[in-house]
Amino acid sequence: MSFATQSIHAACTAQLTLATPLGALLLARTERGLAGVWFEGQKDHPGPLPAPQRSDDALLNAAAAQLAAYFAGETTRFELPLDLHGTPFQRSVWQALLGITPGQTRSYGDIARQVGSPQAVRAVGSAVGKNPLSVVVPCHRVIGRGGAITGYAAGVDRKRALLALEGVAV
Repeated sequence: MSFATQSIHAACTAQLTLATPLGALLLARTERGLAGVWFEGQKDHPGPLPAPQRSDDALLNAAAAQLAAYFAGETTRFELPLDLHGTPFQRSVWQALLGITPGQTRSYGDIARQVGSPQAVRAVGSAVGKNPLSVVVPCHRVIGRGGAITGYAAGVDRKRALLALEGVAV
């Protein structure tokens, strides 16, 4: 279990499971905001969380509605309070991901330069892979040098599907 996942386990106050065209998503929140969105079978999935399933939670319902609209092709943006759990470097990478315009992609090197660590391409790749907020923090928009569709913690097929949903030729 990653640092972020352990931290979310400790702080999670409610969870909700959402069916999507790409498989079930587990949504987790803390007192501060949405902290986790994981596909079933995703690397670093937290497993059972010690918080109740809450179909009446306003934030989780808002996240579920926005994700449903995203998968229906009705929106590409999320307006949710987020609670990013990770190291300072990971959080800087995830903040950079939030700035990638829907329908656009960036390379790992682009992100490394943006966070002020141009030599840290592998560290950026690791941080991208440990992103606990799949889809909402758009790690699927990060590709390899030359446009290669590289790894995705929830599977490359899902990454291709998310990019295609946003109009990116893959």
